[in-house]
Amino acid sequence: MQNWITDFMEQYGYIGILLMIALENVFPPIPSEVVLTFGGFMTTQTALTVPGVITAATLGSVLGAIILYWIGRALHVDRLEAIVGRWGHILRVQKEDIRKADAWFDKYGHWTVLFCRMVPLIRSLISIPAGMSRMHFGVFLIYTTIGTLIWNIVLVWLGAALGENWEDILSFMDVYSNIAFVLIAITGLAVIFYLIRKNKKTGH
Repeated sequence: MQNWITDFMEQYGYIGILLMIALENVFPPIPSEVVLTFGGFMTTQTALTVPGVITAATLGSVLGAIILYWIGRALHVDRLEAIVGRWGHILRVQKEDIRKADAWFDKYGHWTVLFCRMVPLIRSLISIPAGMSRMHFGVFLIYTTIGTLIWNIVLVWLGAALGENWEDILSFMDVYSNIAFVLIAITGLAVIFYLIRKNKKTGH
């Protein structure tokens, strides 16, 4: 896949970068780390510039995030409640838990979107709960753009700085991704444990 991505970017330049990053947001298996660091490297070998690559990547990323946001809007909390009403007993999750999670996202969602835009895989998927919680679209757009811009600047700059050794950064990104996923998994398990204990105490 990596060769196909880099060949596509070499052939289509800024448009190729924009399309690849947009696809990466909608289909997370496409690694943004490859697109961005290789895009940075291309600035040392072609007429592409660092600001141009960052701009194209940011536009593509925001476009992909908007698509997932509206998918989330279509799902809505009421539909989740219907699913939980039928199957929630298996996971010991209740409709009230969905509402509480939705309320939490309403309160802290903008910061969640901002920071999750800098975590591989999660950076794409976070747009769905943002849409489901009916986060104000303008607010979502602002925090998505800020988080995306930070992520893009760092990786494009590293790709440009490393030049022909741009692939060296990918091994570091694998470590970063693994650490991020472990922390997210621990947090998720802690939340589930808390909900189970709370439900037991209330007699549910």
